[in-house]
Amino acid sequence: MTTVFIISAPSGSGKSTLVVELRKIVEGLDFSVSYTTRPPRGSEQNRKEYYFVPREEFEAMVARGEFLEHADVFGKYYGTHRRFLEQAQRAGRDLLLDIDVQGAAQIQKSIPEAVSIFVLPPTYQELEWRLHNRGTDSEEVIGRRLDTARREIENYDKYDYILVNDRLDQSVERLKAIVLWERARRSGRPLTSDKQALRERAETCCLQNMRERVQPILDSFRRARGQGQS
Repeated sequence: MTTVFIISAPSGSGKSTLVVELRKIVEGLDFSVSYTTRPPRGSEQNRKEYYFVPREEFEAMVARGEFLEHADVFGKYYGTHRRFLEQAQRAGRDLLLDIDVQGAAQIQKSIPEAVSIFVLPPTYQELEWRLHNRGTDSEEVIGRRLDTARREIENYDKYDYILVNDRLDQSVERLKAIVLWERARRSGRPLTSDKQALRERAETCCLQNMRERVQPILDSFRRARGQGQS
């Protein structure tokens, strides 16, 4: 049985890097390459980072019902094609979706058994620094991304797991534990000591165990909004 894993995060939280690292160390995990109408950035390649398509083609695909989810982000469309789920199901593999809050809500509605993971930066200031440091966006775009991030993080409690990406190596290990534990839990096999260790590591990131950890992060975003930071 295929398990769908949803990973969402504000832009700049390090989600894409986590996904790349996870796929190196966890087998049997397919990845859905999203379709988008935005142009490639830097060294991005068609069919690798994204399928880059014209707006008219994307809208025609929407009309034909080809997407599991799709969303308009900063005036550009993004979507997950249904064929990736169908391919994973035929191959008996799990599927990893790197999608935003809008898309995640659509998947959670159509596939309620999906496992959802929300990645957070440790503070607003750290996210702002990362967005500036990657050097791909104008100040205006960075401002919009930060404004969107303030809204997106308010949805954290709609996810099963919360992952604060403060140190990459630790975040990768926690993400790995979540995926492997969910596989083990759904297998129905007896709980071994190894699986118990996975369970304990994964459960540190469960929503109910992360609320206290998340509150200071939320507060940093709210203070920034109150101070009128961009």
